[in-house]
Amino acid sequence: MTERAVCVIGAGLIGGSLMRAAGKAGRAVWGTSASDETAAQARTDGFDVGTDTDAALRRAAEADALVVLAVPLPALPPVLRRVDAVAPTCRLTDAVSVKVAVADAVARLAPRARYVGGHPMAGTTESGWSAGNADLFTDAAWVVAADDGAEPAVWADVAELAWACGSRVVPAATDEHDLAVARVSHLPHLLAAVLASVGAAGDDDLPLALAASSFADGTRVAGTRPELVLAMCEGNRDALLAAVDDALGRLGAMRGALASTGGLAATVRAGHEGRLRWAAARDPQLLRVRRGTAPDELRAIGRRGDAVVGWAG
Repeated sequence: MTERAVCVIGAGLIGGSLMRAAGKAGRAVWGTSASDETAAQARTDGFDVGTDTDAALRRAAEADALVVLAVPLPALPPVLRRVDAVAPTCRLTDAVSVKVAVADAVARLAPRARYVGGHPMAGTTESGWSAGNADLFTDAAWVVAADDGAEPAVWADVAELAWACGSRVVPAATDEHDLAVARVSHLPHLLAAVLASVGAAGDDDLPLALAASSFADGTRVAGTRPELVLAMCEGNRDALLAAVDDALGRLGAMRGALASTGGLAATVRAGHEGRLRWAAARDPQLLRVRRGTAPDELRAIGRRGDAVVGWAG
């Protein structure tokens, strides 16, 4: 396994955690932040973080480092323009929660970059450098895009970074990733927002005073900074609309059953079965693959719910 250096653009929760995890794994790592205050905090903690993106990218080009974009989707275009200007053929990945929009932006703004998308499925409701944690990605699923035409060497770089950070790799096609996260990440953020709004509706706080763990669990992600939720949900609009339509259909059927017969069995049992399936999927088959495994073989692993944890042989 290589020990390729890592250049992280963005020093918030994910970027900051990635720097910490990569450094803990023995990688040379440096990065940038758009905030002078954040960069100063990172340097105080012993990390090589500045505010000059061009300088960081020049260093990445010279070291043949893997560049990781860890900024919100709306902030990507100007960063990608600098990538194209300063390190146009760099090894490039990202940690953004949508993949189609990022891949399209890379193709348009940094077309010469050797790009393989990534998405570590880890996070908290906190944000910023101070929220970072070297162990954030331990045992987490880390999607590495397995699209036709992806450069095998860069796919290997991204997978090896994920393993170095303690994650298991789940290969997926870019569009299939977005459909999946719409259902299990983005829709839950919207449902949490609705649930929190319903709980807080009315002229008194009696409902909130009585709220316990079911309300707390169901609304946890509503504590995330709204601009971050907007960036990921609006950036996955088409896939999210399909998930919302599915949810509305199920809510409508449940409402009709409750109004006509008073029965909720179908909804409650389907939800219970779904939760049990999720619990089973938390213990995937862990596989090793040969270097250069074809993208369609990698995608099949992800579709089965399995994960890759290293190289075979």
